[in-house]
Formats: sequence, C-alpha cells, structure tokens
Amino acid sequence: MDDHKQFLRERQERIRSYKEKIPFIDKGMEFLVESLQEKYSYNFSWMGLPVIQYPQDLVALQEIIFATKPDLIIETGVARGGSVVFYASMLELLGGNGAVIGIDIDIRVHNRRRIVEHPLSHRIRLVENSSVESETIEQVRRLAEGKQRIMVSLDSNHTHEHVLKELQIYAPLVTPDCYCVVFDTVVECMPKCSYPDRLWNKGDNPMTAVQEFLQSTDTFVVDREVEQKLMITAAPNGYLERVK
Repeated sequence: MDDHKQFLRERQERIRSYKEKIPFIDKGMEFLVESLQEKYSYNFSWMGLPVIQYPQDLVALQEIIFATKPDLIIETGVARGGSVVFYASMLELLGGNGAVIGIDIDIRVHNRRRIVEHPLSHRIRLVENSSVESETIEQVRRLAEGKQRIMVSLDSNHTHEHVLKELQIYAPLVTPDCYCVVFDTVVECMPKCSYPDRLWNKGDNPMTAVQEFLQSTDTFVVDREVEQKLMITAAPNGYLERVK
C-alpha cells in the first residue's frame, strides 16, 4: 500500500504542532545562540568550498528550489563561494539553462579563482560591486531578461538600511510562487552587542528590514512553516514567498 500522502499529511501536522511546544522551541533557540557565538556555520563546505550556512537552511533551500524550479537565482554576498556553488549544483540537477548571479562588493582573488575553476562555474556569473549600486542593478536586470522563474537570496551587509534597499531592489525581480530568502534575520534574536566588530545589532539588522519591507507590500508573506520545521535557522521570518 502506498502511504506517501499519509506520510506527508502526518509530517505537516507534526510541523504545525511544534509552535505549541515551547520547551522544544526554547532548546532550539538556546542551541542557535550558542552555536552562532561558536561560529558553527563556518564548519561546512559544499562541493569543496566553504558554504557558511546552517545545514538546516541548506536542506530548506534545496526543498524550495526543487519545488519552485527557478531558472535564475540571484545571491548577494558571495563570501568564499560555497553558496553560489550550492545554488549552481541545484540548478545542474534540475537540468536546463538555469544560472546563478553572485554579487559581492569584494570578491577576493583566491575566492574568485576557486569559483571560476569549479566544475559548476559555467552556471555562475560573478558581479563584483555593491549590490545597491545603480550599475550593479542595471547589470543584474539585463542578465535577468528572459528568465521565467527567479529566486533571490540576500546575505551581504546585514544592516537594516542596506537590507531594506536590497529588498526594495531585488524582491520585485522574484516571480510569483518563488522566494526571496533573507539571511541572518537571527541577529534580532541574539543578545545585544553579540557582533561588536560589525555594523549590525539588535534593532538594526535583516529582521527589522524585513518587518519594514512587509509593511509596505502585500506581494510577499513569511513562509512560517519553513522555520517551524527547521527549528534551527539563521533566517527566522526570512523565508519570504511571493504570493502575487
């Protein structure tokens, strides 16, 4: 007997029940806070390059990409290249001509070399400039022409002002039923001054930018079921689905 539908139904019911399980939620948040302070997300690679993401978020991104099948993924914040390679690998598995645009204000020579030399580099286009500069925006819009389904991942400068600008620029490029994922909204959940060497803090971070952005649009909603099933995520309230 094929019980696949029953399995999926039971899974959805279980996920939805988690919101009532406060001790479970608290333990997840306790781990998240401690692991962020220990740089846990720096421990992993994807196909040879450091990915600097929580494994839980990578699984969620894989589910989203398979379900929505974008033919273009735009990422701000390239870092060491693992995330653009991750997106490229998902598109490679889907087949077709899907591509990734990776934007970063500073793509260091050694990081660029490893990305360019990677077997999946044919799916990756790197743009070295601020994600909010007009010439970057124009270039990305040109590269997006003709694409049918577009996804966006924001993971660069995490200040409220910068992320809000990115949302205003890149969220409109997301196609209906696809996602704009805003990373490091978790900063708002961390103790104040957890990032003494950074410009962002509690009250000034991606989550506060998402909150302001959502007040100005009914085009996106937070997909809360994603974070409910993950329990541990760097992007609470950051999985934004375009519904119109």
